[in-house]
Amino acid sequence: MSSSNCLLSRSEGHVLTLTLNEPDQRNALSEAMLRALHEALLKSYDDPEIKVIVIAAKGGTFSSGHNLKELTEHRADKDKGKDFFQTIMQLCAKVMQAIVNHPRPVIAKVQGMATAAGCQLVASCDLAIATDNSRFCTPGVNIGLFCSTPMVALSRNMPHKQAMQMLLLGDVIDAEMALSYGLINQIVAPDKLDEAVDSYCERLCHKSAVALKIGKQAFYQQVEMPLAKAYEFSCEVMVKNMLHMEAEEGINAFLDKRPPKF
Repeated sequence: MSSSNCLLSRSEGHVLTLTLNEPDQRNALSEAMLRALHEALLKSYDDPEIKVIVIAAKGGTFSSGHNLKELTEHRADKDKGKDFFQTIMQLCAKVMQAIVNHPRPVIAKVQGMATAAGCQLVASCDLAIATDNSRFCTPGVNIGLFCSTPMVALSRNMPHKQAMQMLLLGDVIDAEMALSYGLINQIVAPDKLDEAVDSYCERLCHKSAVALKIGKQAFYQQVEMPLAKAYEFSCEVMVKNMLHMEAEEGINAFLDKRPPKF
């Protein structure tokens, strides 16, 4: 296990777990936390041993979002904080895009509250498993700061009416509602969270890493395309995938009625 104080990094088998490690700060996405997350994600891009990434958190809160105290302190800067605010928002956007663009599946392991940019972090992950006491909200509107950057992730993962309800009202929603909105994939009891996430990881680790990489990248590219363009693009992706040796092995194994050797 390695650590940058605010973020713990642990590799076990083919799974890399990145754990937000500032429970006394409600795992706020401070500049230090965002930089640590971004560095860890980029570092793992080309690691052939890693097949799945899990983003978890210490304590009773998954993440409270941006560190408002840190942001407020920079109002004393000569530019009233403008440069720092831009740095933080752009850095946060880079982290979210690093998750979406990562060649490996990324799972959010959620316990407790995920607020604002913390909710954005959950929405940016490919999969999200939460406990039955988890809560989610984008409450910026309540303090005069609309959650515009979390809006990007929410609007790409949820029906628009539900995303707008969260963004316009700023209300807290429970895990059941988050599941119905499509924000998370599964709800489990707190003492079953490790087991549930481990089960997802184990199943993903047995899949073709090549297929997962190609499929994940193609999913996020085609989802924004018009229908005809999406089919044109996905046909090219399928041909590329078919020509790869892992697809050849997988199909032959299926026909031979044996487990594939990936």
